[in-house]
Amino acid sequence: MLTKAFGAYAADKSLEPMEIPRRDVGPNDVQIAIAYCGVCHSDLHTVRSEWAGTQYPCVPGHEIVGHVSAVGSAVTGFAVGDTVGVGCMVDSCQSCYACDDGLEQYCEHGPSLTYNSRTPDKPGHTLGGYSQSITVKDKFVVKVRHPAEKLAAVAPLLCAGITLWSPLRHWKAGPGKKVGIVGIGGLGHMGVKLARALGAHVVAFTTSENKRQAALDLGAHEVVVSRNADEMKAHANSFDLIVDTVAASHNLDAFVNLLKRDGTLTLVGAPEHPHPSPAVFPLIMKRRSIAGSTIGGIAETQEMMDFCAEHGIVADIEMIAAAEIEGAYARMLKSDVKYRFVIDSATL
Repeated sequence: MLTKAFGAYAADKSLEPMEIPRRDVGPNDVQIAIAYCGVCHSDLHTVRSEWAGTQYPCVPGHEIVGHVSAVGSAVTGFAVGDTVGVGCMVDSCQSCYACDDGLEQYCEHGPSLTYNSRTPDKPGHTLGGYSQSITVKDKFVVKVRHPAEKLAAVAPLLCAGITLWSPLRHWKAGPGKKVGIVGIGGLGHMGVKLARALGAHVVAFTTSENKRQAALDLGAHEVVVSRNADEMKAHANSFDLIVDTVAASHNLDAFVNLLKRDGTLTLVGAPEHPHPSPAVFPLIMKRRSIAGSTIGGIAETQEMMDFCAEHGIVADIEMIAAAEIEGAYARMLKSDVKYRFVIDSATL
């Protein structure tokens, strides 16, 4: 079938309306009528070919919320009318040790991403959620239990939310732990909300004094302006975990020095240029670690979605029409959004 979408035919072309093919519903498939799709920095990087390997036409979008419109004959976990979500992955090998552990994001053969991954479906690569419909294997669909009026703000949980949830859970953020979130943007604002709801003492780091109140409003117990040496020094050797969401090259040593013994600095932001190499002695003298993390498996994505529904957690969003995507990209590059754009798919 054909469905309406917004995408680009080349890196130097603006996004425009198009019709794209979706496969017929197979035995294990769930067809979803998309209601909302979040806008992620990854969408911009891919559609502009700023990351190598973009295939065209490119239809981005991997923060998808909608309603089931059809299910395959072997599907038992979903029914027509269910409210569901799809995140950054639509398939994996399902046979490697990572997939066996429910960590499909680390699939040894590489997960199939929601857009720009090879697929036998036309046109030969996956097409994402800037569209009105998508067909996905049931194992890569999650249930959404938030009320209907919050669904637009739920969409960014499928990328921004799980990107922060996974390291917070892996490094056991919770009561008695001091957790730092570096950067108060699309990722960081979710980190503050989730870490606070998990019971940790949350410190938000920002380079901007004018973001202090906003970070407190999100749930941070304390806010540190990272350019203020005295504020940074006051927190030396005190953090169990710091999650760094900043997608620009910067000095990691300043944050390593804030970790207590056995503390971890986890990187989730992907900078265009490498960070400067960290100093070795601050690491080895206190057995500190620098680690990385990316999204989460389907099981932990469902866990995150259920947790957020229970605690009333959603993203802070600005709704846009499909025709406003180019303008949203321009504003996103200037960090001119609090904190995530979401496309109303009805405007397609």
